[in-house]
Amino acid sequence: MNKNKGMLLILGTAFISGAVIFISKFGVSIINPYIFTGLKNIIVAILVISWLLMFKDWKILKCLKKIQWIILLGIGLIGGSIPFLLYFKGLSMTTPIQAAFIHKTMFIYVAVLAIVFLKEKINREFLIGGLVLLIGNILLLRIIPYQFGWGDFLILLATLFWAGENILSKHLLKELPSRIVICGRMFFGSIFIFIFWLITGQAHLALSLNLEQLGWVTITSVFLFGYVVTWYTGLKYVKVSVAATILLLASPITILLSSIVLNEGILLIQSIGIVLIVLSIFLIYRSNIQREIIKSNV
Repeated sequence: MNKNKGMLLILGTAFISGAVIFISKFGVSIINPYIFTGLKNIIVAILVISWLLMFKDWKILKCLKKIQWIILLGIGLIGGSIPFLLYFKGLSMTTPIQAAFIHKTMFIYVAVLAIVFLKEKINREFLIGGLVLLIGNILLLRIIPYQFGWGDFLILLATLFWAGENILSKHLLKELPSRIVICGRMFFGSIFIFIFWLITGQAHLALSLNLEQLGWVTITSVFLFGYVVTWYTGLKYVKVSVAATILLLASPITILLSSIVLNEGILLIQSIGIVLIVLSIFLIYRSNIQREIIKSNV
């Protein structure tokens, strides 16, 4: 039951991710990207802390080991601060589609790291599904990044940081509730971003936003809160390599939103890409569930 719950939560994360990539492009186009991402993280950190207090998980904090605090600090640094700064700066310099493609290659780096550090086993179905997913995204987005600019490089760096953070988080989720890991990521991440503001002399800009800008910050903060809650709660029960692969569903969501909101048509080749992505996700999902059923019956 927990495996099914985890997979459904990760699927929810994919839908949220697809929407937030599309929406964030509007926000980052009218707000300093560093202020934009910092305010979002601070708002989500406040929401997560409130959530943690509501469930009285703060008592667990008293019992954390030193190494667990260090790992939470690391998660905040390489997951909740540096990559956000890199990603949204890069997003302001490239297109949402290009950013979506680069970000969705994260499953490759996560799979490699999971094999090395978490000893996860990658089966043939996963490899085939992952390859078809990548092909589906190339067809859907109609790109093989041939114009790889500075913004794209920043997106790639952010993706690599998030891949490493997912491995750390998966390790810690074996010992701690997801709410503690989420809190560590967003709380420490917000502190690091605030320090970055102070060092670069940008902190005062957070107080000069108009209503439209605050509106975009609020909307994207709600999506980010939904993202971290579904992702880390689901990741507790699902292999990180499988979870990262399912996130590739976000690309069709971004394209569909662009088609509906911006009245951009979907070409035949993109439709084929969507079919390949959905089919591959279904096959990976079914394969993972079947393997868990077999394990439980042994």
